[in-house]
Amino acid sequence: MSKPDPIAIARDLLRCPSVTPAEGGALAYLGNLLSAAGFTVHRMTFTEPGTPDVENLYARIGTAAPHLMFAGHTDVVPPGDPKSWSHEPFGGEIVDGVLYGRGAVDMKGAIACKVAATLDYLAARGGRPKGSISFLITGDEESVAINGTIKLLKWAAEHGEKFSHCILGEPGNVVELGDTIKLGRRGSQNGVLIVTGKQGHVAYPQRADNPVRGLVRIMSALMDEPLDSGSKHFDPSNLEFTSIDIGNPTVNLIPSEARAHFNIRFNDCHDYASLKALVEQRAAAAAGKARWRIDWEPSNADVFYTEPGEFTDRVVAAVAEATGRTPKLSTSGGTSDARFIKDYCPVVEFGLVGTTMHAVDEQVPLADLTALTAVYRKMLDKYFG
Repeated sequence: MSKPDPIAIARDLLRCPSVTPAEGGALAYLGNLLSAAGFTVHRMTFTEPGTPDVENLYARIGTAAPHLMFAGHTDVVPPGDPKSWSHEPFGGEIVDGVLYGRGAVDMKGAIACKVAATLDYLAARGGRPKGSISFLITGDEESVAINGTIKLLKWAAEHGEKFSHCILGEPGNVVELGDTIKLGRRGSQNGVLIVTGKQGHVAYPQRADNPVRGLVRIMSALMDEPLDSGSKHFDPSNLEFTSIDIGNPTVNLIPSEARAHFNIRFNDCHDYASLKALVEQRAAAAAGKARWRIDWEPSNADVFYTEPGEFTDRVVAAVAEATGRTPKLSTSGGTSDARFIKDYCPVVEFGLVGTTMHAVDEQVPLADLTALTAVYRKMLDKYFG
């Protein structure tokens, strides 16, 4: 019997146009593969007022502990103008040993490797794992992440599912496969700085109050001094302004309001309350007579860190044996669905190299798909060994 082919699985997944929130056939394809291998498969759609309905998948084989969860997402970001691509974004074309398509590295390729490795592992054990293996796959990671992993985990818990550990397949390798394992992520918090003034004619500034002056002053104060100097496991927190919005097309009119949007990536020196208090304290000190406020947006992206231990040691050993590289344990980068999973079990992230994720001509070398499958296969052996 031939081994499961991660390249063929990846091609089939790439040909599913699953741009968030569309399922695009990707979950149906995975469900059929896993069901044929003996998994009990559930597909459920979650809803939330004001957001699109999103379909998700949960599949499990085995009833005993330990229970290893493979997590991921089949939804992808839009490809943009297909004419800017050298190869059709949902064509799954292979040229000169490279597979092209939206989601090749983020993260249909990794899902294909997990499935291929798991099917091979099960075949070697007569179709049953030593413990339990599950796939928790969402269609809502690239968007607002409301009707995806967070609700899928809650559904699983309500149905008695308990996880021992999780491997999430985000493309966190930096240069080459095997160079990085993610053990944590900084949190993310959005806000809008709003300064209110008084409208008037630019030739008579004494009759008006230009909010731009206060906005620039507060922005400078928030950008001048670092929020912290980092922590044991994390880089320094950073606040970045991403837009300034005044909405005034008239050059001889002093506006009545000015806004600036910002994002903070924060480490474990802060929680939501202390972070907001620090920013508002610095804004107040710089504001002078300016009338200002900050509208904080809701956030479900808290900081987390998985302490190294036996589980991470086994993951590191599997990566090293399969690739010949000892991976760096990292907490860099943006947020991922690991921020939800960490409330249910320890989680680490290991997938493909992320250099082309979300880019035109997203691609993955076939050799990397083969190598990542070998890594996951060794992880399974070591985990249940």
